[in-house]
Amino acid sequence: MLFAVLTISDRCSRGEMTDTAGPAVAAKLRAAWPEAEIATHLLPDDEEKIAAALLDACAHSAALILTVGGTGLGPRDCTPEATRRIIDREAPGLAEAMRARTAEHNKFAWLSRGVAGLNGSTLIVNLPGSERGATECLAAIAPLIRHALDVAAGGVSHP
Repeated sequence: MLFAVLTISDRCSRGEMTDTAGPAVAAKLRAAWPEAEIATHLLPDDEEKIAAALLDACAHSAALILTVGGTGLGPRDCTPEATRRIIDREAPGLAEAMRARTAEHNKFAWLSRGVAGLNGSTLIVNLPGSERGATECLAAIAPLIRHALDVAAGGVSHP
């Protein structure tokens, strides 16, 4: 099973800052899915490059793509727009669950514009760019991901 973690950050992609959020997310995935291959990529906040990287991961049969960053209100934050361009169906409950759970500790979680959805059977979820925000959001939906992947692949039906 292939998973992809795409960190979206102008500063990290230029080497001005070290990416800690992407590696933290990848580590959480490795712990939960030790059998999975996890590909990681670092991209600037560029809608075309993000969309191309998402499509490339889908073409390589990634079961799950987690983007990290580019979900805020900043002028360069465009990850949700790139994601919406390539998903066939949204899974809004995942984004809602992340915002609701993390807003219990951080009121600014409500400002996240992250989305989730499917491109074919590939589940794509936008996480925020901070290490804490990304790992907390992943923890909020982790109990749902395995079942979501099974259903998206056609392997199981809803309980």
